[in-house]
Amino acid sequence: MKILLLGGGAREHAIAWALNRSPKVEALFAAPGNPGIARFGRCFPIDPCDSAAVLDLVRATGADSVVAGPEAPLVAGVADVLREANVPVFGPGKDGAMLEGSKAFAKRFMERHGIPTAPFDIVFDMEQAEAALRKRTPPYVVKADGLAAGKGAFLPDTLEEALEICRRLLIEGELKEAGKTLVVEDFLPGTEITILAVTDGKTVRQLPSSQDHKRIFDGDRGPNTGGMGAYCPVPWADEDLLDRIQKQILEPTVRGLESEGIDFCGVIYAGLMIDSRRNCRVLEYNVRLGDPEAQVVLSAFPGDWAEVVEAACEKRLHRISWSRTEKTAVGVVLASGGYPGDYRKGYRILGIEEAEKEEGVLVFQAGTRLDSKGALVTSGGRVLTVVGIGNSLDAAREKAYGAASKIGFTDVFFRTDISAKACLPPWGTC
Repeated sequence: MKILLLGGGAREHAIAWALNRSPKVEALFAAPGNPGIARFGRCFPIDPCDSAAVLDLVRATGADSVVAGPEAPLVAGVADVLREANVPVFGPGKDGAMLEGSKAFAKRFMERHGIPTAPFDIVFDMEQAEAALRKRTPPYVVKADGLAAGKGAFLPDTLEEALEICRRLLIEGELKEAGKTLVVEDFLPGTEITILAVTDGKTVRQLPSSQDHKRIFDGDRGPNTGGMGAYCPVPWADEDLLDRIQKQILEPTVRGLESEGIDFCGVIYAGLMIDSRRNCRVLEYNVRLGDPEAQVVLSAFPGDWAEVVEAACEKRLHRISWSRTEKTAVGVVLASGGYPGDYRKGYRILGIEEAEKEEGVLVFQAGTRLDSKGALVTSGGRVLTVVGIGNSLDAAREKAYGAASKIGFTDVFFRTDISAKACLPPWGTC
């Protein structure tokens, strides 16, 4: 197989690492890629949302198939253009990508197909927003309809704060088009969990469960980010709970897509809230692997990722299987000072090679580039994900933090409590 990978973050670095391990993969290309991905294949400075440029690159490289990493190319319809040219794509077309591209579409989809989620209202102006908020009690939940890089969900504690958020989005255009429509929904108590699943449009198979840490600071304080760390599998996600998720959420989702004429091939990301009675409700859908969840899930995944991609693209996912992972992975994101707000770039990164000498340690690059002298420097808010892999949560966590402490760049910071609450399910203790 010759595979073209779209994207250039730590998630895509993890995908490249997983694909490179497969004996099926003859060559790997990436657009645009990053210095870490370049260890596994040639990177091309091409916009992954430019359908024509991507198709030209497929033809130039002789790639057999395309794997989409981030959501933006999928929402832009790149997969549709490629499929029209008979290029297999691991990732849904524009219609399927609406599950992530529009929170309003996703909520209405769940309502149509009886998939459990929080009661909601969709609002377009301040009058509607105030009416939707006043019939609820705090904490309030306000979500921007469109893509917002993980920063479009708000949980204000007071009505005044909630109205101010709505005003900033609807009137001031803080998130531009993404915030012109809002979803106001009931707050759901419980504990969040991420379930990633692969589907070929009929069969849907779960990957190891995971849990990410969205807030910037320890103790889940501060603003939301794209994710500051994750671990997998979740100790309390037992077979009974995973079976409920399969039957109540994943299978109805795939049936619903099929019934609406949406041919979905790729990953369904179900962000779920689990309450003390083990009820499962969908907080959000994504249509690709999560970041940083992908970094830990693929590190612990016991199967051949290229085989999974190939089977999904060929509509024969029912013919392959993989065992439950026996490994645990903990991933810690190293970020630039100031993130998720303003931050400086161009600081030299040291210590990656030393960190990777430890067995069971992987370092995935995100906001990195090579400067004019060939030195690796920072170029984004989330710079690296350091993953520790072990036979237990404690062992994996120790490896991740031990490796993270060996890496340095100006103003580097990371959370120190990733996976610290792993054995605290909503119904008590593990």
